[in-house]
Amino acid sequence: MRKLVYFLAAAGSTLLVHTAALAQQEFPTRPVRIISAFSTGSGPDAMLRIVAERLSKKWGQPVVVENKPGGSGFIAASEVKRAAADGSTLFHADGLNFTAIPYMYSKMPYKVEDFAPIVPLHHSYFFIAVSAQSNWNSVGDLLAAARAKPGRVTYGSWQIGSVAHLNGAALEDTAKVKMTHVPFKDNSQLYTSVANREVDWAFATAGSAGALQKAGKLKFLALAGPERLSTHTSVPVVGEGGGPAGFEASGWVGLFAPAGTPKTTVAKINADVISVYKQPDVPPKMVDFGYMPLLITPEEAAAKVKSEGAAYARLVKEIGLTLD
Repeated sequence: MRKLVYFLAAAGSTLLVHTAALAQQEFPTRPVRIISAFSTGSGPDAMLRIVAERLSKKWGQPVVVENKPGGSGFIAASEVKRAAADGSTLFHADGLNFTAIPYMYSKMPYKVEDFAPIVPLHHSYFFIAVSAQSNWNSVGDLLAAARAKPGRVTYGSWQIGSVAHLNGAALEDTAKVKMTHVPFKDNSQLYTSVANREVDWAFATAGSAGALQKAGKLKFLALAGPERLSTHTSVPVVGEGGGPAGFEASGWVGLFAPAGTPKTTVAKINADVISVYKQPDVPPKMVDFGYMPLLITPEEAAAKVKSEGAAYARLVKEIGLTLD
């Protein structure tokens, strides 16, 4: 009898392992929803839809994008947090939702630990954009004006606490100048206001402001990155243009899963997204948006969240920014 019990127990364990492995091999077995914190038609949304279409073909299942912007990403995050941790519901979010926003709110509907990073979909370094009619021809000119009249130079962002706002504050701190932040409700309004000289400057990407720059309504004074972009070789980096040497301002957007999602599922989604980015026609689409791939593992993505979180925690504390 004892041998029979041992046999049945072993057989049961083997069956459970086999069933779990089989279920994992079949992921996804049903449609996958990606809840996006970005608005329809935005650059991140457009890039996500390219990825979602390719994943749908690869997986043989619909991959549906649902846009639920607003509330600093809280609306989308709250829905994904409540979802089953099986990979069928994913969160498309700004990296700031895990690296900076937690330090700006004393009360949030989620914790960083409620999600597992899967993969960054893209990252980008920001240009310093001004009106084409501006007398400034370098970031040195901009900073000189800020030093001459503290608080008079204005910079815009698409919302309080956005990556553009935080990096603007970082530039103030690094360059030892005082400027005034002007928040807007969306990108289109922001860059039109810069072009019309209603606000002096703003951080921008080729995707968000490239059309106005090509139309001769905006000009890029500098790139807040480590080196010039091959698509904009005439635009110097900040240090070359008279700004603080080594100053960088960048942002990234990624996919996240509810905490507890099997590591094998997270790894599969990561690998399949990376395979999409290796398709020859995808990189040119990224360039159109001013994006660059960041093909790293889930573990590396988690380490990125942790290291950037520490840096933003210091910055948020220094500038005393709270959003409650």
